[in-house]
Amino acid sequence: MLATTKTVESTLKNLVAGNPKPDREALRAALVSAGIPEGNLEVSVSRTPTGLDVDAMEAAALSGKSCVMGQIRDGGVVVTVLPVLATGKCFVGDAR
Repeated sequence: MLATTKTVESTLKNLVAGNPKPDREALRAALVSAGIPEGNLEVSVSRTPTGLDVDAMEAAALSGKSCVMGQIRDGGVVVTVLPVLATGKCFVGDAR
């Protein structure tokens, strides 16, 4: 899990260095390219239903019984580790 945490953090920091507000697909592509399996990845939406940019984007990488959660807000990155939900996923709802 430590390796996944470091991968998520470094990938998100590199991504925001080039674009402080990446879209959902750019975030997903960067994490998959960094070695996070697509099936273990959840990424939040980058636009609201009315077409506005979201305030923050989140990505979660399932790692065993933990979720490595990364958040991008205002060009900054925060990464934390949380337990997997009872559903076996990291996000509440459908954000795959």
